[in-house]
Amino acid sequence: MPFFTNKETSVSPPPSTTTTSPTRSRTLFSRRRSSSPSLHSSTTTTTTTPHKRHSLLSKSGFGGREDASIVAARERVLTAEAAEREADRALFAAKAAVREARDHVRRLELEAAEEAKRAKLKQSQAKAIGKRGKALGRKC
Repeated sequence: MPFFTNKETSVSPPPSTTTTSPTRSRTLFSRRRSSSPSLHSSTTTTTTTPHKRHSLLSKSGFGGREDASIVAARERVLTAEAAEREADRALFAAKAAVREARDHVRRLELEAAEEAKRAKLKQSQAKAIGKRGKALGRKC
């Protein structure tokens, strides 16, 4: 038996009020199409709901409604994406805070080094003035 056969009839049956459904191909990749519009119009008196496609790839496979587990999974993914974006923002903010703290420490070290240089200079100047001050009373 071939896998991909076409079972559609080329001659349309006369309109009747019986409950026979149109012949369809039941293969894995088949689409539910009819060769003529009269095929579906003959059975409209008995069926009121159209055939619904249940595809694995379609977004709304259950008559426009999605399965609750799919909706929950999509919401969880969206929540996780939002949390990831927020975590990225927090990471960038933390990196910026670390950078600012390191810059502040570097500036403090530079200021302390400058103050140490000034203190050394002041100490050497005070020492020189002290030597001159000791010599003041000895010349007499």
